[in-house]
Amino acid sequence: MSEPHPVETTDPEDRARAIQSLLIEKGLASTDAIDEIVSKYEEDIGSMNGARAVAKAWTDPEYKEWLLSDASTALDELGYTGLEGVDLGVYENTPEVHNVIVCTLCSCFPWPTLGLPPTWYKAPPYRAKMVKYPRRTLREEFDLDLDDDIEIKVRDTSAEVRYMVLPQRPAGTEGMSEEELAELITRDSMIGVERLGEKHADELR
Repeated sequence: MSEPHPVETTDPEDRARAIQSLLIEKGLASTDAIDEIVSKYEEDIGSMNGARAVAKAWTDPEYKEWLLSDASTALDELGYTGLEGVDLGVYENTPEVHNVIVCTLCSCFPWPTLGLPPTWYKAPPYRAKMVKYPRRTLREEFDLDLDDDIEIKVRDTSAEVRYMVLPQRPAGTEGMSEEELAELITRDSMIGVERLGEKHADELR
């Protein structure tokens, strides 16, 4: 009897599950080890590392300059480096320029600062549409309507270098501490699909 042909899939999560099952079946990995890694990045790391780095950059001009010029070293200073995050670049959003990150080849993502990538980030529609139609994609998929005079720069992350966004600091947060600022910074704002506003600061008041 011939073996059944494998079912091809382009869904990243389906492929990840298939690879995981194969590794476990061949004894190259264990369920417990995989669960431990996932838990580490979902619960212990997540996007709070990136949020702390952004908050520090907002309150420390020297660190901000360092982060933008040599992100890998600046983040390593805080202990935020390692698997999927050895080479990192950070781009600053300003009133004139809005950066957004994407991985057109697969789903490369800066795990040490942003945690595991969201499902939509890995999906082919996001990867294709954000590159071709960034303004429309931000508006229709993420309810982020940017003025026409704001330049949108799509940063294509890769296996060699990962990127994250330094969001604009919201107005009305001048009196907040670094710890308080970190609480209002979201993962999506560090991907570039969300813009922090006064509502985020109001939620902490």
